[in-house]
Amino acid sequence: MDRRDVLRAAAALPLLPALSSAAFAQAYPTRNVTMIVPFPAGGQADLAARPVAQALERILGKAVIVDNRAGGGGGSVGNAAAARAEPDGYTLLMTLSSLAVLPEADRLFDRPVAYELSQFMPIARVLADPTLLAVPASAPWKTAQDFVEDARKRPGQITYGSSGPYGTLHVAMEMFASSADIKLLHVPFRGAGPALTALLGGTVQAIAAAPGTLKPQVEDGKLRVLGNCGAKRIASFPDVPTFQELGYKDVEMYIWAGLFAQNALPAPIATRLREAMAQVMTSPDVLKAFETSGSLVAYQDAPAFAEFVAVDSARLIAAVKKIGKVE
Repeated sequence: MDRRDVLRAAAALPLLPALSSAAFAQAYPTRNVTMIVPFPAGGQADLAARPVAQALERILGKAVIVDNRAGGGGGSVGNAAAARAEPDGYTLLMTLSSLAVLPEADRLFDRPVAYELSQFMPIARVLADPTLLAVPASAPWKTAQDFVEDARKRPGQITYGSSGPYGTLHVAMEMFASSADIKLLHVPFRGAGPALTALLGGTVQAIAAAPGTLKPQVEDGKLRVLGNCGAKRIASFPDVPTFQELGYKDVEMYIWAGLFAQNALPAPIATRLREAMAQVMTSPDVLKAFETSGSLVAYQDAPAFAEFVAVDSARLIAAVKKIGKVE
């Protein structure tokens, strides 16, 4: 090789990473993809993940395996596992709004932080439902006001279940309790599914959860919904008033579900996933699955989703700091 050949080869070297990245993205995926859900089956994240995973399989041409990896309270174990995974597009995360809250809770208790929000790249928002306050149909409370009046007479005696400390359901209930000036007894579980099972079994007396989680139980006559944490009423529960309507003006909480990857994911693979999710979120099967469950599609592509996460996270972190240390 003469000097000119050496110079040409050297000049081409900076292009190699870009070329290999583009080629890799074009071939992606060459094997199965894992979608971590940091909660047990039956909750909002799981409800979002399963139809999305099935649709992604058809588009990407490889299996997308839902991995329910619960633990740590509020989803921290699964979130942390996804944060530590190789940024190659083969480990994705379908998680909830508690993603931003949990690192702040770790700091609040002076615990090692399991992960940081900055480790993740938003790919697409899937759902964004308000949390709803639900009680057993056999409970004595017919309205949210009934619930509040009873709670004021018996501070700390009415129990509610959540997906774990500082998870989405916990923050929603504490936000309501603070606004209503009542004290409830928090009973944490490993996810919304187990918390719902506890409510149905009589272990706890109330829960805040997503419409899609509650709708089948309400239709079966097992649960009653008393209030809506959103800014407006929703189609699946049109007769349920918002807490803001009832005078609790600072109660606003949404349990959104979104797909994330690692922040160091190569841009061509991120683009491939974004394009695939755009197709997923117009799939008739996905739209039907969400409509049947009572959750409406709330799709956002990465740029809009990233902006939404920043705004919503700031509001939730402020709420956690106001709640302070609770078990």
